[in-house]
Amino acid sequence: MAQDAAPSSRPEVFVVSDGTGETAVASVRAAMSQFQTRWRLRTFAETRTASQLDRIMQLAKESGALVVFTLVDQGLARDARQVAGERGVPVVDLLGPLIWAVADHSGLAPQFRSGALHGMNAEALRRVEAVEFAVRHDDGANLHTLARADLVLTGVSRTSKTPLSMYLAHRGYKTGNVPLVPGMDLLKEVLDLDPRKVFGLVVSPATLLEVRRSRIRALGAPPYIDYADPETVSAELQRARRLFRERGFRIVDITNRAVEENAARILQLHESWHAEPGPEAPAPAGERPD
Repeated sequence: MAQDAAPSSRPEVFVVSDGTGETAVASVRAAMSQFQTRWRLRTFAETRTASQLDRIMQLAKESGALVVFTLVDQGLARDARQVAGERGVPVVDLLGPLIWAVADHSGLAPQFRSGALHGMNAEALRRVEAVEFAVRHDDGANLHTLARADLVLTGVSRTSKTPLSMYLAHRGYKTGNVPLVPGMDLLKEVLDLDPRKVFGLVVSPATLLEVRRSRIRALGAPPYIDYADPETVSAELQRARRLFRERGFRIVDITNRAVEENAARILQLHESWHAEPGPEAPAPAGERPD
């Protein structure tokens, strides 16, 4: 038989799928890693017709390949087993037995939806794209594409803009952040955005003062520069609040709250952004007012 090839030849595996084939490829690679030999892999994705199966099985017969398939469509899976039997091609149905085992155990009826896992992969891809966006739009970078953001954070220095942006990005939201620089107007690219997707971050003066002083100590800079001067810090925060209210940005006070808590608050406001926006969102029950 063709599959009884000489020891020097490489084993060949055909992966056949009515989706992307990623599930089967990953499983085959895991199995083949247990064998100390070189081997070949061919993938036949988006296989949806009996004629495609017939052609693949003929190729498998000619090359002596093992066929591993993940065909969710039950009619197509039956065709694969039948054609393989007629051609003498060894096959492994990777997905079918597991689906039926789950159905028998749970009493649930499978949907037999081709590409269902691909939808999950699309969600993962969305998160990756969001993280890449956040990296490219950190600290006011690439303002020419900021309008593509789902969320934009702004605030004075050391108000956790970057950590929050990255956390929100890992949740799948394209997030940019732009610093509010003393003595400079907020950039036009931010002012032109729909104010409901811009969030102004504020913090208590005492907390910000301590964070900035810690930063100065870490950098070895002089301890009494304006950056960490109490009056300067207070004035920056007052100006920020005034600007955020004037522009209709949602104000989020990050004082003594973890990144996860602040992100949850931002997403809560974002999800209700169709409502009439106020100059400052009311604090949820139990939260300290600004």
